[in-house]
Amino acid sequence: MDYELPEELRMLKETVRRFVDREIIPIEREAYEGHNLKKDVRAKLEDKAKEIGLWQFDVPEEYGGLGMGLLAKCVVWEEMGRTIAIPTRGGSVFGPAVSPILYHLNDQQKEKYLYPVLKGESWGCFAQTEPEAGGDPGGMRATAVRDGDDYVINGYKRFITGADKADFAQVLAATDREKRSRGGISAFLVDMDTPGVKLVRPQETMMDDRPWEISFDDVRVPVANRIGEEGDGFKFGQTWITAGRMRHAARGLGVAERCMELSGAYATQRSTFGAKLSERQAVQFMMVDTWMETKSTRALVLNTAARCDDGGDIRSDSYMCKILGDELAFRACDKAMQIHGGIGLTTDLPIEKLWRDSRSMVITEGPPEILRMVLARGFFREYGG
Repeated sequence: MDYELPEELRMLKETVRRFVDREIIPIEREAYEGHNLKKDVRAKLEDKAKEIGLWQFDVPEEYGGLGMGLLAKCVVWEEMGRTIAIPTRGGSVFGPAVSPILYHLNDQQKEKYLYPVLKGESWGCFAQTEPEAGGDPGGMRATAVRDGDDYVINGYKRFITGADKADFAQVLAATDREKRSRGGISAFLVDMDTPGVKLVRPQETMMDDRPWEISFDDVRVPVANRIGEEGDGFKFGQTWITAGRMRHAARGLGVAERCMELSGAYATQRSTFGAKLSERQAVQFMMVDTWMETKSTRALVLNTAARCDDGGDIRSDSYMCKILGDELAFRACDKAMQIHGGIGLTTDLPIEKLWRDSRSMVITEGPPEILRMVLARGFFREYGG
């Protein structure tokens, strides 16, 4: 595709940018109460999202949403990445967060789980990561053993965002350990009030996130609560995570954009030893490097998203986008912090929070080391001779 967005998406980008600049950035330092967005702030922003016509932009049309494609979503995610007001994970003011897995439920499951989420009457969390199975989900130890009309789930999950608010969890567990991720993992809908489900503790992190550890002790789940066929769990999980990686990449572009805005303005105003920072080559090179990396990464992200909308397989390219976008964001924040000096370390500016969040995003939903390892297989298939 051409680098230039189609006109309707340029208009979308402008709409979201105005929303962020006028409604969100001015209040971003007063938007939180503890680790959560204030209820009155959320309500106001949600009303504004409805007013500008972006409510449930990422929900398929058949379920009452706008049904935007991945390219349009990336446009929205990039612009929202420019502000620290909205929680980096599990946060949205455009409607209830809906895991893409829920769209794969059968009709009975949708009635109980999907539709209440869409109405804002219910909340779900996604439980895959374990203490010894994060980047390598195929090695998960949580098991689901068939027992008549039930499965019995035992295991431990970690870093589960929103578990304390969830009414149910989408749980991935091994049904055949020998097969690992190649048909050995299944997905289940588990009500959080099911006997044996226990919220163990919140995990304190350097970000605003407070993900939870959950234990499953002889938790009986009806076969009717299995998502798809036995062994389909990893496939469903990867469908969700592929979109998540593109969101990482788009967010990274927004973060870099905000850092350039802040640094550019500061460097043209701040003088040291008789010259503006913008006149110093060391600062110029830092900003130009961020600018070049942002433009090149954006081209790959937009191209990848457009190919997805056309039905293409973007799994490998989504790895590249995730790596480039997340690493770009962290470098851009680090340079912006250096350019601002001491003031960049304070909470007077959003840089320190962007920096902390960006560092965490490099690790989650696929560490770059693991993604590069997988990409290496494709590289040697193509160039190995």
